[in-house]
Amino acid sequence: NKKKKFKRDGWPHSPSRVLHIRQIPGQATESDIISLGLPFGKVTNILMLKGKKQALLEMASEDSARAVMKYYTMATPHLHSQPVQIQYSYHKELKTDNLANHARAQAALQAVNTQQCGSLDVINGLPPGGGFCPSSVLRIMVENVFYPITLEVLLQIFSKFGSVLKIITFSKNNKFQALLQYADPMNAYYAKMTLDGQSIYTGCCTLHVDFSKLANLKVRFNNEKSRDFTRFDLPSGNGHRALAPPAAFGTPGLFPTYAGASGFTPALDFAQGLSVPPLPGALCSQAMATSAASGQMTIPGLISLPLTSVLLVSNLNPEAITPHGLFILFGVYGDVQRVKIMFKKKDNALVQMADVAQAQLAIFHLNGQRLYGRVLHATFSKHYTVQLPRAGHDDYGLTKDYSHSPLHRFKNPGSKNFQNIFPPSDTLHLSNIPTFVTAEELKDLFASTGSTVKAFRVFQTDCRMALIQLGSVEEAIQALIELHNHDFGEKHHLRVSFSK
Repeated sequence: NKKKKFKRDGWPHSPSRVLHIRQIPGQATESDIISLGLPFGKVTNILMLKGKKQALLEMASEDSARAVMKYYTMATPHLHSQPVQIQYSYHKELKTDNLANHARAQAALQAVNTQQCGSLDVINGLPPGGGFCPSSVLRIMVENVFYPITLEVLLQIFSKFGSVLKIITFSKNNKFQALLQYADPMNAYYAKMTLDGQSIYTGCCTLHVDFSKLANLKVRFNNEKSRDFTRFDLPSGNGHRALAPPAAFGTPGLFPTYAGASGFTPALDFAQGLSVPPLPGALCSQAMATSAASGQMTIPGLISLPLTSVLLVSNLNPEAITPHGLFILFGVYGDVQRVKIMFKKKDNALVQMADVAQAQLAIFHLNGQRLYGRVLHATFSKHYTVQLPRAGHDDYGLTKDYSHSPLHRFKNPGSKNFQNIFPPSDTLHLSNIPTFVTAEELKDLFASTGSTVKAFRVFQTDCRMALIQLGSVEEAIQALIELHNHDFGEKHHLRVSFSK
């Protein structure tokens, strides 16, 4: 009978409130399967056939099932770091009264109801169409703080669940607290269900996460206490340190890697994704499946976020691009460690940044820019390091190690370079200009790269700095690659950046 039940469920067909889930991993539980449908509506029944690596999930309404299918069409669902397939079933309802696993399935449903309905009424309070979204603003309280918790640490943890728009940190009753606003309430839901009760470090810094009554946060200052990632024009406020702009909404900006407190091991592993132990009696570990071995984090309903600092750069011009050129360009947004141009496909390259935040920053600013007549594409690579050639093997200079380069812009903590990161534009900021170099000589220098000089201005407050506007953004990018660190002699090297 079980075989017959699944025999015809081979292809997608008309909508049904019963969903057919395929390729589920062997360690998946009923709670794991329930978690796939839970955010979209009430789950009323479940049937698992582990031998077939399949399951049937019954939603309370057809509208809820449609919401599930619509969402997972755009984002492949994962269980225990493995992708699964979801489609409509031929069955219009799921009858499991006579099956041996009925009791276990109902126990799993009851466990979720008991855990969630106690405080949030997540199950019975869902609208027919699903999408339980109480608020996009979370209230976070950290107890047993043995090591300072900063805005950057919260951003690094919570941005793994979606786009973080605003953060406000404060102390109340001698406890560190924060308000954090997501772009999508669904992201807040996943973050709350996964992180509430977890410790950032084993034995300390325990997170208590709940939904805030506020619908929107108002941030007045961008500094180490508060941040609005949708506005870079806010003042830092008196006596506060301004933060560098982030890579994009929901991605960390450039901040030092959080090494952790001495004597405490990370419970939430920043480097390899969040390592979350099971939550008793509820969503368990299905709320977020992680793979410490691969360094990739997958959340049901969310696109996988590869935690790698290596970028895949494609659609390059093989006649013009060099490892040094990529090092200089990507070095505007982080400290490039290694560059490898593919031997058999020279329009592709791997660029290894110092950390994931810098990699995200480079993708945000450089993906889609024109370089040497082509539109550059930058994305995360499946690799976690760029391998150097073996001893005695000649790769014809296509792989370079820049880990100890003196040209790194961000090697000094607290450097002003963190505050001067801007997207590519046709206007370049020049600095370290020696006094014996004239404006005409500088314009001629940039014209020699094939650029059209449209405007030039020396800073009145500092003659060692100037602005130069070229004919296009592409010309400015190519001029930066060719002339950054240009040697004027007498130990004077030109510094070139994109201007604000």
